[in-house]
Amino acid sequence: MKKVLIITYYWPPSGGGGVQRWLKFSKYLPEFGYEPIIFTPENPDFDIKDDTLLKDVSADLEVIKLPIWEPYKLFEKITGKKRPSQGLVQSSKKQSLLTKIAIWLRGNLLIPDPRKFWVKPSVKFLTKFIADNKIETVITTGPPHSMHLIGLKLKSKSNIKWVADFRDPWSKWDMLENFKLSKLAKQRHRKLELQILKNADEVITVSESWASEFKNIYNRKYQVITNGYDDSDFENVESKGKTDKVVISHFGLINTFRNPTIFWNALRELSKQVQLEVRLYGTIEEPIKQFVMEDTILNGLIEFRPPVSHKEVLQAYAQSDILLLLLNNSANAKGHIPGKLFEYIASQRPIIGLGPVDGDAAAIINKCKAGEIISWKNEKGLVEAINDLLEAGIFKPNMEVIESYSRKNLTGNLIQKVLSN
Repeated sequence: MKKVLIITYYWPPSGGGGVQRWLKFSKYLPEFGYEPIIFTPENPDFDIKDDTLLKDVSADLEVIKLPIWEPYKLFEKITGKKRPSQGLVQSSKKQSLLTKIAIWLRGNLLIPDPRKFWVKPSVKFLTKFIADNKIETVITTGPPHSMHLIGLKLKSKSNIKWVADFRDPWSKWDMLENFKLSKLAKQRHRKLELQILKNADEVITVSESWASEFKNIYNRKYQVITNGYDDSDFENVESKGKTDKVVISHFGLINTFRNPTIFWNALRELSKQVQLEVRLYGTIEEPIKQFVMEDTILNGLIEFRPPVSHKEVLQAYAQSDILLLLLNNSANAKGHIPGKLFEYIASQRPIIGLGPVDGDAAAIINKCKAGEIISWKNEKGLVEAINDLLEAGIFKPNMEVIESYSRKNLTGNLIQKVLSN
């Protein structure tokens, strides 16, 4: 088998969508004649833990772990508080002065991210490991984009093929502005990004729009390999039985970029016609949660539920009548395809989304006949779309198209487009 070294910050028991991309690739690569080797931190700092993902880590898979030092520990020691979740970093008046200073330092000194201190020891360790084990291909996946800096340095030291995988943008990442970047910091991000795009043998990203954005930064060939779903995850998942209530569920983060104001208004209107139960699983920014709780109508319709394991998420999909998808209401949202979208589609539950109607996620949903994306400003259209779903009573997604997004098929694409070249 051909050996492939995969450098990733996120690995089980870390949870969330980011970890699953290379967890699933590593699961299916051996079926195509490739032996994945994982290199990941021994003591990473992540927001979500999910032990259920460990089932996909084969006993035969070699996982190498190296300790990492992250400045978050220093912040927690000084303030006595846990660092703020990355998705909830906002310039709020409620933040303490120390928190605001920490956010500024993170944005302007820790470039590209707080994992930068892992680059040097990783390169030192891996240079020898690559030579000793005759590794020919190294894959780095970001964010955090410090992983790509490891690949850049290894490329200069070793005779390897280097593949850089971007699950999110870098300099055009919409949340980067939350860190109050100076002009100099922005230039530094762009310079590092350009080095990666110029020097990697192959560059992968997850959507056509983001591939176009990268091409505007540096003109070269980019491969688009989306995220997907794993058929085996859906075994033994029980469907929702008949009830009087229509259950609408959302999974994941709801923050300033994804505050579904028109959805709240639509719920008030729809609740006059049908019995609703709205389940919001995951992290909700506090002002948004407070707004809902203080609204007498919404408070009676909406349940706030904590983040759940991947196994429980799949069951929750099946217990829902409609799945809500919230894309970032920001400049580069057109290319945003949440990893959960593919599991939404595979669950064969109708999707109602808010976001760019001409975006990549909308194109996939339309192609799969899996639901509809509504503009963030189209409240009337949102009410009509939900009503149409409820009145139709029949939902027939295009299973042939959906199957093209299975993790096994996508691994085949990875081999054909990237690894075998």
